[in-house]
Order: sequence, then structure tokens, then C-alpha cells
Amino acid sequence: MNIIDKYIPREYLALKINYCRRLLEQLPKAKIHERMLDGSPRQRIIVGKHRYSLNSLPGKDLYAKMKLREQVERELAVYEAIWNLYFRDQIPELEPMKTVRTLYTGSNTPVIMNKAYFDSLKNDANANYPKPVFYPFNGTYYRSEAERSIAVFYTNMGIPFKYEPEVMLAGLRKPFYPDFVPYFKEIDSCKFHEHFGIMSSSDYIRDSKIKFGNFTNAGLLQDLDFYFTYNSGDTALDTRFLLAKINAMIFGSMTCCTEKTAH
Repeated sequence: MNIIDKYIPREYLALKINYCRRLLEQLPKAKIHERMLDGSPRQRIIVGKHRYSLNSLPGKDLYAKMKLREQVERELAVYEAIWNLYFRDQIPELEPMKTVRTLYTGSNTPVIMNKAYFDSLKNDANANYPKPVFYPFNGTYYRSEAERSIAVFYTNMGIPFKYEPEVMLAGLRKPFYPDFVPYFKEIDSCKFHEHFGIMSSSDYIRDSKIKFGNFTNAGLLQDLDFYFTYNSGDTALDTRFLLAKINAMIFGSMTCCTEKTAH
């Protein structure tokens, strides 16, 4: 990760920093201790005055939390370095918190768009149309260079996403396959992202209108629950456009859809 080339909008970056800091306050400080027993090295995990075998259930749980803590510490170091590079002033106290947004499925059942919903979606589920083999990334083939660049963007930003998952929406008889469903852990919410290329084509413009109607019929709001990006066939997608969308959408969610409890 090249810090100089990595830019995150001020508000979203502050939220990421505070999310990491809050998570580190909750994660235990564990370490591995190795000792010799009957001539063989044995490892234990230590938290405070407590020691557990790595093969025990508490030991396995603490080991997973120790590795998560190491990952979060690395992320925080990068985010703070970016902040100091671009902004340098005091980091705003933007508290990570849960947002509650719902969609209506084919049975008109409301579903909260949280991590449980995100985890239930199957990645790369659309087998209705064959995909070209020219745009691979991380074992998935994308339908265009723009879609591939979006996948790279989400990956580099540490934002989990599902590509063309099967989604049921109220008002539709068949499953719907949005281009991307990213999950934002800082607010425990996922969103729908549709990308349109060749916007000079009347078919694409008509398709964007249909998808807008599909989302709104399911109780979703533009730039709060779903967002569109665009590029023409002869110009690359500028990911700063996507960052601006995400930054505004996250804080729109935090303004009008938050729970009282924070992470």
C-alpha cells in the first residue's frame, strides 16, 4: 500500500481511524509464549495473568483476537499516516455507530441491511449472461475494465464486497443481480452499487431507469441505500468520484438512520 497514492476523504478517514481505535479498546492484548515440555516446544497464549493452551477453546478464541488486533493496528497506522500527510490537524471525534436500513424482499418481508444480510449473499452468482475472460481479479472475472477497477478499489480500501450476488427485491418475480454490494463495517451497513458504462447508449440509460425503479420499489433511497457511477466507453472511471459518493452516503446514513449504541 503506497500511502502517498492513497487518498480517503476527510470525514470517512476520521471515521475509519475512530473505528480502529474503538475496536482496539475492546480487543485483549495477548501474546504467544513458548516453553519446553518433555523436550518439545509448547506454545501458550497469555493475557494478563492467564495462560491458555493454543489448542483449547479459550486459546483459539484469544489467538483469533490477537491476530485481529495486529491487523487493526496495521490499518490504524496507515490511516493515521494518511491523515498526517493530508490534514495534520486534530482528528474529529466521528463515532462509529450502527445504521439501520431495510429493504423489502420478494415476500414483502423487511430485511435489515447489516452484516448478517451481507454474509447471506452469494458472491458472483449471476450465471445468466457469459462474462469475458479479459478482466480477472482475485479469482473473479468482471464484465468490463471499469468493473474490475471498482473491485480493485474496494479491495485496496479494505471494503468487503459481493459481486453480482443474487438479491430478491419486492415487486420482482426473478432474482436481481446488482453489480456490487459493499459492506461498511464502520456503520454495520451494506449498500447497492450499480455501474453504468457507455452512457451514450439509449439501452444503458433505459436500464438505469429500470434499476432505479427496482430499488425504490423495495423501499430503498438513492445515495443512501444505493448509488450509481458512470463512465463512457473511452474514458476510465475516476475512483475519486466513487470516494465522494461513499463519503456522502455514509454520513447521510449516520445522520438519519443511526442506533443509539456505538460499536
